[in-house]
Amino acid sequence: MQPNLNRLLRALAREGLEVAYDGRLYTLRLQGDANAPPAEVLLPPDLPVEGKAFRQLAQLAALKHPGGGAVLRVRATPDFHPGDSGVAIGSVLHTQGMVVPGAVGTDINCGMRLHVADLSVDTFLSRRGDFVERMKGHYFFGTRDVAMSSRAAEALLRDGIPGWLLETMEHPLGCAARADLSQLDRESTRIHLGGALEGTPAWAPVGYLKSDVVRDAGLATIGGGNHFVEVQRVESIRDRTRAWEWGVREGQLAFMIHSGSRDMGKHVGGAWQDRARAAWPAGKPFPDSGILPLSEPALVAEYLRAEATAANYAFLNRLLLAELLRHTLRELFGDVEAPLIYDVPHNITLPWEGGWLARKGACPAEADQPVIIPGSMGAPSYLMVGCGETRALASASHGAGRARSRFSMARGGADRRDEALGLTGVDCITLRAERRIEEAPAAYKPIGPVVASQVEAGIVREVARLSPLLTFKA
Repeated sequence: MQPNLNRLLRALAREGLEVAYDGRLYTLRLQGDANAPPAEVLLPPDLPVEGKAFRQLAQLAALKHPGGGAVLRVRATPDFHPGDSGVAIGSVLHTQGMVVPGAVGTDINCGMRLHVADLSVDTFLSRRGDFVERMKGHYFFGTRDVAMSSRAAEALLRDGIPGWLLETMEHPLGCAARADLSQLDRESTRIHLGGALEGTPAWAPVGYLKSDVVRDAGLATIGGGNHFVEVQRVESIRDRTRAWEWGVREGQLAFMIHSGSRDMGKHVGGAWQDRARAAWPAGKPFPDSGILPLSEPALVAEYLRAEATAANYAFLNRLLLAELLRHTLRELFGDVEAPLIYDVPHNITLPWEGGWLARKGACPAEADQPVIIPGSMGAPSYLMVGCGETRALASASHGAGRARSRFSMARGGADRRDEALGLTGVDCITLRAERRIEEAPAAYKPIGPVVASQVEAGIVREVARLSPLLTFKA
């Protein structure tokens, strides 16, 4: 049980929240708003309650639009923490008749990708220096050659990975010319929804498709914040049958990628938050939260196509980040297949039970679907299988969740010793010293209780555990 629970509930009440706790699940709503559905937060007793995040979640549940539509359910995952945009990270929102661009934000289809390779850790570490130098060139210094025809770029934004592959097989350019495109084609079935959403090139930034060859400096880049590329070891197998089906073996090398839609998502997400404000009915007050839904059917449809456009871009961004790494392994170690296990989005709006489900920093966890939950760069990551738990809105956490802000980690008074930051033994490759501190293990909650609470709640089951070897942070 949370320490001083009664005191905590009284403090939340003073902030205008009605909150109840049953030892595992918090339910909350804004005081005086009995018509709003209660939001739920799955939170282990030994993790802190953050009043700001609770208020953000209650405000999300209370959203209304003068033109109609409704919030049906709101849920938060155990890595739940406040979001800078007014929507808490870890929020899952089920709506009918309206969508909420702010509930996804600007990092559209931020997500995870996991590969494994039949390469021993000792063999890999024997050439660590060569590997790191080549990958620093690709990820930090622009030695990657990312190019595609304008036809491939249009097909990507419209049709996702299958469209891009079809055009690229005809005219491979840049690093794609070195890729095994037939392998990428086979692996597309291991991307959530096939990596194919219904987008439109009309939502590309002005000038993006102006030339016959598109050279996009943002593609195959990690991005800032908590995004990373990490090389790992498959430490242990918990579900041998499932792991065998997925091709995961103890002792394998693995690599995990966490990135999103980069400038494409910022362009689309920012434009639609502005458009939602412009479309708000004249004379009607804005919600106190500043979060603005869309309810007019034509606007809803147009937003979803715009979001899908950026989501398609994010799928390719992760694919190319992985392909650069896979190609480097092949240069150094010969014929390494390094198959894809799964690629899954976190920030996205998708159809669900007659309405829409918007996830903000939460992972789909449908029945029998691979779920990837990363730890910090000093803690294990988890490969899970979803259980399709409807009370949890078929959603799992996308990590452990921040315990301390980047500002509090980086400010001058913080203890910067490796022991205090949890960085002892951590191999972090970055060009920015402050990134290592901002993203240190001490900035994050412990991953163990976050995962265990979701297993206990029947949201996911553990398949394998992976330990970090080295991490790239932009």
